[in-house]
Amino acid sequence: MRKIVFLLFMVLQLNAEEIYATFEVKAEKSASLAFSSSGIVGEMRVDIGSVVKKDDLLAELLNDDIEAMVEVSKVALKYAQSDYERQKKVQQHINVSLFESYAYKYDNAKVQLKYQEALLAKTYLRAPFDGIITSKHIEVGDVVSGQMITEVYDIQSLKARKLILNFDQKYHGKVKVGDHFKYKVDGDDSVYEGTIYKIYPTIDTKSRKMLAEVKAESFPAGLFGDGYITVK
Repeated sequence: MRKIVFLLFMVLQLNAEEIYATFEVKAEKSASLAFSSSGIVGEMRVDIGSVVKKDDLLAELLNDDIEAMVEVSKVALKYAQSDYERQKKVQQHINVSLFESYAYKYDNAKVQLKYQEALLAKTYLRAPFDGIITSKHIEVGDVVSGQMITEVYDIQSLKARKLILNFDQKYHGKVKVGDHFKYKVDGDDSVYEGTIYKIYPTIDTKSRKMLAEVKAESFPAGLFGDGYITVK
């Protein structure tokens, strides 16, 4: 039995081929964050290197006027609802168009409150995912415009990384998802291993290279390295 297993192993090794590939380390998730509303930056809550959780508040615009409008809308809704419910009790005794006018005012008050709350929400900038802040582009007091996008922070996933592999196009029919990748990162003599989980469907017309991705962790984004893809 051991002899059979050994022979099978040798057959697999003989049929395996190693394909050279270079790679760049990138964050699994990354984004440039900006306000979708115009205004003056009132507070910056995090800085470069800050570790944040999804939905953490990162920055906010001066928004006292919008907060006041939200409160006004809440009061308007309160009285519109009260009028509507009072008229609903005597609906059968009043003109239909009169009752509908109260219903309209009530519905309109609900919409207006939603609208003002949406405007208020746009004055807050929150983290779209767990990560670390890698750069900051503005300061308190700066003016931002929702029409001319002004980047506030850059964020990337804290540890999750991906290796963007480059290999010769002639191997497009050989490299498959699930193939093994053994590699080194520049400046590090350690040998790491991973598995290809994504292959890009196109070829770079300038470099004549194909791309693939391998999951990794903790490497600083921007590092380079090389290694070998083992294909059957």
